[in-house]
Amino acid sequence: MKVLVIGGGAREHALCRSLSLDPDVTALYCAPGNAGIADVAELREVDQLDGDAVARLATGLGAGLVVVGPEAPLVAGVADAVRAAGVPVFGPSAEAARLEGSKAFAKDVMAAAGVPTARSYVCTTPEEVDEALDAFGAPFVVKDDGLAAGKGVVVTEDREAARAHALACDRVVIEEYLDGPEVSLFAITDGVTVLPLQPAQDFKRALDGDQGPNTGGMGAYSPLPWADPKLVDEVMATVLQPTVDELRRRGTPFSGLLYAGLAITSRGVRVIEFNARFGDPETQVVLARLRTPLASVLLNAANGTLDAEPPLNWRDDAAVTVVVASHNYPGTPRTGDPIEGLDAIAAQDAPDAYVLHAGTRREGDAVVSAGGRVLSVTATGPDLAQARERAYKAVARIRLAGSQHRTDIAAQAARAAGGR
Repeated sequence: MKVLVIGGGAREHALCRSLSLDPDVTALYCAPGNAGIADVAELREVDQLDGDAVARLATGLGAGLVVVGPEAPLVAGVADAVRAAGVPVFGPSAEAARLEGSKAFAKDVMAAAGVPTARSYVCTTPEEVDEALDAFGAPFVVKDDGLAAGKGVVVTEDREAARAHALACDRVVIEEYLDGPEVSLFAITDGVTVLPLQPAQDFKRALDGDQGPNTGGMGAYSPLPWADPKLVDEVMATVLQPTVDELRRRGTPFSGLLYAGLAITSRGVRVIEFNARFGDPETQVVLARLRTPLASVLLNAANGTLDAEPPLNWRDDAAVTVVVASHNYPGTPRTGDPIEGLDAIAAQDAPDAYVLHAGTRREGDAVVSAGGRVLSVTATGPDLAQARERAYKAVARIRLAGSQHRTDIAAQAARAAGGR
């Protein structure tokens, strides 16, 4: 089949890489893509938020499947427009994507479905904000109700900082702080059947030791050697299936990728947030471990036939991804800097380590930075320690002026698993 992927980040590069390795995929396109995606897919220009334009591109290419990567096009209804044009699409409707587009809506769905989550208040006035902050106390958790590219959440001991963030938003959700480690669990669903993927953990803070500001994610790893072996089954039973069932009951079935951000608290599993698409950078490590060809799974979800899909097949290998970010990220990042060392990684580290492009573009013969998160250096190995070692060996080959990366991705998990 011919497949069109919408988006241009490292998540889309990971999706395109997996789809390019699928023997069922006869042609692969990505719009708008980036300098790295161009190596595995034909790039096309399109306004990602214009559903009609995406639908015209898909029909013009003869695409048998469209995969919408980022959240903003989903919330804007791009998947609806593609479906209306008669093209199978992997991604929820605008109505179902409110699960990510509105944290207040997500809380309402969870309450109706009996899904365990943090107690919260939805606030629109300074008085409501003050009341909620006083009710929960520090540490304060304040979430912009709408999309904020992974940076709309403030977790702080500083009441004034929490209040300032809340007042800068039109509508906020203020909730109790959830203790314990965080886990990302993706599930592919056609609105009825739910197929969970392997769990991963990402690193949101900019600096080592979980210090610094929140980012879109600075790295990730999978599997989680410290997690309960029954975690996926528990989350399926208490979170994923009930949420999918509730959305179907409301007449807004969710078809696509349901992402549950979880806290493993002293009182059990709690949902921190839902996303309506593959997460970045967790997708990079989850897909690195997936043996099952990806296209048929996504097409079955799009067509409502996921119950025909056999159980997913996973590699025993571990995977680690390290994000290389540009100067001043997550502030106003510097762009236009040349990136060197990519050929050396391809020549010396592949196939155990490879680079997925996030914010890059080609200028003549050079690849330059074009965003905050620039590259996701991903590696696999028989255990986390070796995957981690391979990832950082590859990172060391990259030369990007002013770039930054965390040096502790998966370090604690690798030590806990008996590595180094």
